[in-house]
Amino acid sequence: MRRRKDSGWIILAWMLNFAGLAGIALVLILYRTLKPKSPVQQSISNETVTNATASQFPTPYYLPTVTPNPLSTLIIVESPTPFILAGGTRPAVIGTSVSGRPIEVFTFGNGEKQRMIVAGIHGGYEWNTIALADELISHIYAHPNLIPTDVTLYILRNLNPDGDARDHGIEGRVNDHGVDLNRNFPKNWAEVWDRDGCWDYAPTTGGPAPVSEPETRALVSFLTLHKIEVLISYHSAALGIFPGGEPWEKDSVRFAQALDEVTSYPFPPLETGCEYTGTLADYAVSLGAAAVDMELTNHRDADFDMNLDVLDVLLNWEP
Repeated sequence: MRRRKDSGWIILAWMLNFAGLAGIALVLILYRTLKPKSPVQQSISNETVTNATASQFPTPYYLPTVTPNPLSTLIIVESPTPFILAGGTRPAVIGTSVSGRPIEVFTFGNGEKQRMIVAGIHGGYEWNTIALADELISHIYAHPNLIPTDVTLYILRNLNPDGDARDHGIEGRVNDHGVDLNRNFPKNWAEVWDRDGCWDYAPTTGGPAPVSEPETRALVSFLTLHKIEVLISYHSAALGIFPGGEPWEKDSVRFAQALDEVTSYPFPPLETGCEYTGTLADYAVSLGAAAVDMELTNHRDADFDMNLDVLDVLLNWEP
């Protein structure tokens, strides 16, 4: 009988414990339910969660960056208008610039004697050489009989389209790597040179190595695939006609003399004391061409009428 009484008291004690715990739980539930919410809690509880959808424009994240070199970055400006002849005639693209702009060559005639004009090697700084090339291209297209039957003429209208797009001034002289393309050819190349007597209005180099630039590589490849006999590299301004070669090559001197007879450009050219390295004219001479650098009167005018006479000499002169 004593064991039954003890057992009954134990069961009663456990029942009272459970009842107490249930009561405490009920009080806590009622407290949390009836207690007013704070403004922050109210705001959170009122928010509606919606499914995320893809945005048309990704959210920008502004992270620290290295300041870009403006000459090695694609310049965000309006590109020069593509030069297309009447009837939709387009040039051959022989390569692209640092920033992907085309290097274009127009071809006239189909003779075995090959002649070439190169303009725009200093981009927008010498933009009038590009303007002259475009005028000559349009004129020859309208007068195809100007080209002798035994001659092929190539006109590379703009070797430095990135410089032309960047600025029609000092900043437009170099390519988008900051290299002077007329110092990047493999003949007599130098990365740096004595600037005394030379163009010295802004920093530039001849490139880290000969033919390091895509523009130069495109033209070097073209010249090695074609037997160019006579070449004019147009520049501006005012210094005159410079025969290629170091020292001046004799056929290039004769060609310069023939050009001097039909122009007002000085020959011999004005002497400034500049040491010319890695030039197109010197490289063309090393390939067997008679070549000159020829400078227009100023940085503004194309000297078109005078250069029609130059064109006649180029097409008919014999090395």
